[in-house]
Amino acid sequence: MPLKILGLNHTTAPVDIREQVIYAGDAIPRALAEIVGLPGVGEAVMLSTCNRTEIYMHSHTEGESTLLDWLKTDQSLSAEAESALFMLSDDAAVRHLFRVACGLDSMVLGEPQILGQLKDAYREAESAGSVGSRLGRLFQHTFSVAKKVRTDTEIGSSPVSVAYAAVNLANQFFSGFHQHTALLIGAGSTIELVARHLNGKGIGRLFVANRDVSRAHDLAAQFDGFALPLSELAGTLPDADIIISSTASPDVIVTREMMESAIQARKRKPVFAVDIAVPRDLDPGIKELNDVYLYSVDDLDKVIQQGLHSRESAVTDANRILDEEAARYLNIERAREVVPLITALRAQGDVLRAEVMQQARRRLAKGADSDEVLEFVTASLLKKMLHQPTVRLRQAGEASDETLVDAARQLFGLDDGGK
Repeated sequence: MPLKILGLNHTTAPVDIREQVIYAGDAIPRALAEIVGLPGVGEAVMLSTCNRTEIYMHSHTEGESTLLDWLKTDQSLSAEAESALFMLSDDAAVRHLFRVACGLDSMVLGEPQILGQLKDAYREAESAGSVGSRLGRLFQHTFSVAKKVRTDTEIGSSPVSVAYAAVNLANQFFSGFHQHTALLIGAGSTIELVARHLNGKGIGRLFVANRDVSRAHDLAAQFDGFALPLSELAGTLPDADIIISSTASPDVIVTREMMESAIQARKRKPVFAVDIAVPRDLDPGIKELNDVYLYSVDDLDKVIQQGLHSRESAVTDANRILDEEAARYLNIERAREVVPLITALRAQGDVLRAEVMQQARRRLAKGADSDEVLEFVTASLLKKMLHQPTVRLRQAGEASDETLVDAARQLFGLDDGGK
């Protein structure tokens, strides 16, 4: 089964490498169209998030090298980024995809957002016309496995997420939230989770900045917050004690100069900032400023690890389900691959049967004895059916081809060597 996965993720590359290989918006259908146009590549799905960019494809061997060359050129990969790439095939690829969907390969063990992101990636591939029957069956089985793991285990029992970790870290930085102001940049699902956690901890004031100010308004209104466009960000930064950002912008949103001005206006009151985005929204140089404490998505890992104990016991159960479902899927697909061969074998048998039947009818029409005709039919049919296998076995014997000889023993039920 020629399934391949090419990509990098938070286990193989830090954020400064991952942000070199991000696809968003119109770049995804463009990339998918180019990928399925490569020699040896039949189908493709692309998943690109803050923690991973992975390409799932139905491909033959030549597709591996052509895809790798395409990705290196398309993203102008550095040597470091290229060394962080991994390639998985067949059984290992199926298991990896299942692990991704179930949240077992996430920075946050068992987090549910990745399944939604994977479903979105599949829908985008459908719209782009890069998915066929093979990846279609695989992804539908993957979604079923993810549902089973979440239903039958406690993998999602603890409220651990990147959003939760960011707010929890801010809570350690400040003794309380009721006298502080939070500025959230973005209006997607991650920022919505951040807003919920901040609201639950009694944040004093909440600002939501977004390029589409109507989305910012819809989100801010849920928590009695204030909405603003990104163009007004510089004027709001001096009020922000907590800054948490997660957008899909390809460019930096808060520059070092903007933050320097905000710090001066704040009279050096400290700022806690978390940049969840990849590529990053906050200029990494901000970390060098006094009174600004900037964390990236990778820095949240230690905080996340502290909240995983309740989920770790579920990993064993989840892996058992993954093993069972991966074996079941692979058995189905491998059986499906030999269906054309079985069909061709049966068709060949029908042709031979028809030839012998025609000869038998002619003998009967000439008055031949029925027992004699039955003897002819069985002997002739057996001879025709065994002719090609016998010829190939003789050739295999002459060539010392033990693999084919052993396969014949198993195929015809002659495991004892015919004794």
